Amino acid sequence: MERKIRVLVAKPGLDGHDRGAKVIARALRDAGMEVIYTGLRQTPEQIVQAGMQEDVDCIAMSILSGAHNHLFPRVMELLKERKVDDILVIGGGVIPESDIPFLKSAGIAEIFGPGTPTKVTIDFIRANLKRNS
Repeated sequence: MERKIRVLVAKPGLDGHDRGAKVIARALRDAGMEVIYTGLRQTPEQIVQAGMQEDVDCIAMSILSGAHNHLFPRVMELLKERKVDDILVIGGGVIPESDIPFLKSAGIAEIFGPGTPTKVTIDFIRANLKRNS
C-alpha cells in the first residue's frame, strides 16, 4: 500500500481569513491526501517546525495580508538552515502577479491565485513532489 501524500496547510502571519485555506485543505483531503491544518496566525518558525514534525511532503501556505514577500521566503530560509530540501513548498492567496517571480526565485515552487481550480493545485502537488511517497 502506497503512503498518502502528506500536506501541511498553513496560514502565515497575522492574516485572519482562512476560508481559502480550508477549501484547499478539504479538496486535498478529498483527493486522498493526508492534510494537517495549522490554523491561523502561524510564524514561519512554527510552520517549518510543524512540517518537520509531521514529516510532510508539501507545505501549502495561504496568505491575504500582503506579507507574502517576507513570510514565504522566510519559510524557505528556515528549511534551508535545517537542511530540509525534500519538501515541496507552494503558496496561494491574493498575491500580485508582479511578486510571483521573486517568490519563485526564493524557492516557492508555484503560486495559486484566487479562482484557481483545486484540481490544478492537486495535480501540481502530485507532479512535483520532491520525495517518493
